[in-house]
Amino acid sequence: MTRTIGIDLGTTYSAVATSLDGVAEILPNRDGDRLTPSVVAFEGGQPLVGKEARNLSTSMPEDYVEFVKRKMGESGPEYIDENGKEYGPEQISALLLRRLADDAAAILGEDVRDAVITVPAYFDDGRRMATRDAAEIAGLNPMRLINEPTAAGIAYGLDFRKNGMFLVYDLGGGTFDATLMKVENSDITVLATGGDRNLGGFDFDNKIMTHVAAKVLEQGGPPMLFDSGGVEAELRRQCEAAKRRLSRATTTSVRMTLEGKNYQVPLSRATFEEITNGLLTRTEITLEGVLDDAEASWEQVDRVLLIGGSTRMPMISDMIERLSGRKPDGGINPDDAVALGAAMYAESLALGESNATEMAALTVRDVTSHALGTPALDESGNRVNTIIIPRNAPVPCQRERVYTTVEDGQRVVNLDVTEGDDTELDYVTVLKGDNIPLPRGLRRGTRLQVVMAYDVDGVIHAEVFLEATGVSLGEVQLHRENNLTREEVSNYRAQLAGVEIL
Repeated sequence: MTRTIGIDLGTTYSAVATSLDGVAEILPNRDGDRLTPSVVAFEGGQPLVGKEARNLSTSMPEDYVEFVKRKMGESGPEYIDENGKEYGPEQISALLLRRLADDAAAILGEDVRDAVITVPAYFDDGRRMATRDAAEIAGLNPMRLINEPTAAGIAYGLDFRKNGMFLVYDLGGGTFDATLMKVENSDITVLATGGDRNLGGFDFDNKIMTHVAAKVLEQGGPPMLFDSGGVEAELRRQCEAAKRRLSRATTTSVRMTLEGKNYQVPLSRATFEEITNGLLTRTEITLEGVLDDAEASWEQVDRVLLIGGSTRMPMISDMIERLSGRKPDGGINPDDAVALGAAMYAESLALGESNATEMAALTVRDVTSHALGTPALDESGNRVNTIIIPRNAPVPCQRERVYTTVEDGQRVVNLDVTEGDDTELDYVTVLKGDNIPLPRGLRRGTRLQVVMAYDVDGVIHAEVFLEATGVSLGEVQLHRENNLTREEVSNYRAQLAGVEIL
């Protein structure tokens, strides 16, 4: 069997792992490290990835790209090189993925192409499509996209042979997810999930940066520390380091040299927890919402798993113990769990159902993180969002809803697709769909059956049928305006194939 890999494509750090006979291991990168910084720099047009790229953050801030995961599914270039060539989020992520795959191939002694790639549970359709496109641009075959907390549950459940109800608290560098799942041997069933794609260690760093900038100003320092250049990059680096120190110590300091003068700002763990309390509260609200959605209580939760490097902050464990009455489970490295679980899942997919092994028997049942529906007229003639697939429905899934034509001789039906729970269209994401032609001679009130589906990767599909005959009138072509076309993916893949990544 060709070796498969699991990739944790993180906001601040990424990791790659492989699994053989159910035993997964992290593959070190070319620098000998288990984690690769998720940063890309361009030096004379040459793309650099990882540690070497990160070292250029202060000296070459204009040629340095980080936190691109937060931009997935959005349009616009993240970087423009000296020749005017634009790099979107997918292309930057593809450079990261290529580097991870190349390093894995060097360790394994063979090319690797098949990969399971993890995404935040709260990623929507556009962000999942962008991740899959990035993998294809990198020359990989994305066997499956799997939610990060689900991957962690696989790693913990299989590696430690633990069963029961797990609550996964996943706070990474840029995103937060909370997932409740049931684990029974090789059977992983997600019950509910929730999250915030704009909440992570990055935001905790920002709070320290704002605090330090204010204290520097009080000491007579310059006011422009957020210059989007070398000074801001150095401020972020120093504040992130201080946050890490506060996970072990109760006090530290942030030191900066600005315009030839040295500044020192004392920072205690108590102050840090005070200025970030609002962020912590947001995660607590999400946890309670997940339990409510699953109609579960803290008493029913057997284990709480902390995933993501940001969970090393002591206030996270303290909050979990306060809410659940027990300490989070140890024994699993929060930096490794997601990649390890993805690697285990990749092996199970490669083995297939016909192989009589424990890994081949692994089943994963995940859920949707966003409701799926379409705009329609209500009884008062107002255009509202009508939900067809509710949030936390198992995936893959397919649901149907019947709508009627609004006039005699109607020749087309327009089917836009919505993501979100709100009835008001201003508060949901709307994916525009092409018009579907209708047969001639239809009367007002003709029943049309709309079938919507999430595939195993959480990507949306929609189709319209004439209910009376069951004949398909066509699959809806959704305009994901911020995503790449298939031609663009193919072109970018060809361009990247000949690029050396250092």
